[in-house]
Amino acid sequence: MAVKNIMIVGVGGQGTLLTSRILGGLTIAGGYDVKLSEVHGMAQRGGSVVTFVRYGDKVAEPIVEEGQADVIIAFERLEALRYAHFLKKDGVLIVNDWRIDPMPVVIGAAEYPEHILENLEKEYKVYRVDATEESRKLGNPKVFNLIVLGVAAQHMDFTKEQWYEVIEKTVPPKTIEINKKAFDVGYTLNA
Repeated sequence: MAVKNIMIVGVGGQGTLLTSRILGGLTIAGGYDVKLSEVHGMAQRGGSVVTFVRYGDKVAEPIVEEGQADVIIAFERLEALRYAHFLKKDGVLIVNDWRIDPMPVVIGAAEYPEHILENLEKEYKVYRVDATEESRKLGNPKVFNLIVLGVAAQHMDFTKEQWYEVIEKTVPPKTIEINKKAFDVGYTLNA
């Protein structure tokens, strides 16, 4: 199998690292060679966090080059904009339609860009999901990342049961059922 390149991008505290552990565990369980790399930019203060997950028969390095990502999973609109140039021409961008103001916007030194998703849709194949709202409907806003991952799973070559197995092994035991429900919500959304 040719190497697949996945990026998970978001803001510190959004669950990007948990999501990358789930995806990494899934690809390892699938028998692939896997390389992960995490970049934390002031993550504790709401800064950008990006994780690269590369898997295939043989993966030489963990970093995804610009223009090479098959799938980008973005937990926030501005992060989708920040990393969209990493996407392949036929790649997909899955975006949680949510806004988190970075510090320059909070202090008034910059403005949050308008119409981010509309502009991205002009150039890329974008699937938007209001995972934050969907997770509130489930009664736990912390599981929005599994909803986004469920949407992304529709664009990957693993069965729902394989995803479940890894979710069960990766999330804290008391949260297994809510995380599987959140994954199901994303997995059933039209994407």
